[in-house]
Amino acid sequence: MISVVDNEELPSVHKADYERDFVDWAETTAQLLEQKRFSDLDLVNLVDEVQDLSRRERQALFSNLKIVLLHLLKWEYQPGERPIRSNSWKASIREHRQRIEDQLESSPSLRQHLQEKFSKCYRKARMLASDEFGFSQETFPQECPYSIDQALDENFMP
Repeated sequence: MISVVDNEELPSVHKADYERDFVDWAETTAQLLEQKRFSDLDLVNLVDEVQDLSRRERQALFSNLKIVLLHLLKWEYQPGERPIRSNSWKASIREHRQRIEDQLESSPSLRQHLQEKFSKCYRKARMLASDEFGFSQETFPQECPYSIDQALDENFMP
């Protein structure tokens, strides 16, 4: 790859470059953008990659929320007369809440997606909790017993 500081001419990037070496393609694409050499860009793959950035951010948000909800359910519904609540569950809840908080700070538009997918994330967390405990899904409430605010509140534990 040719660096911008070398003052050498960068080649244009194409689909073959994208398929052969993604990292080189991305670095060359960034340099071409810096140099405003738009006609040399592989626009088809560039558009796809930019769209994929948004999808990955949403997927990470939903994954973190699902883990928070799973561990809240485990915390509240652990079987036994004297449930042993694992510190690792509490630490996981805190870690994934922090990840969500960081994501929402850097991309506030994700909050809308969080609200749209909250019920779906809960359904998935409910299935996972059922699998982990070996209980019927009916053991856990059909609707999420926690609000979004509770799920994200660093001090909330059921």
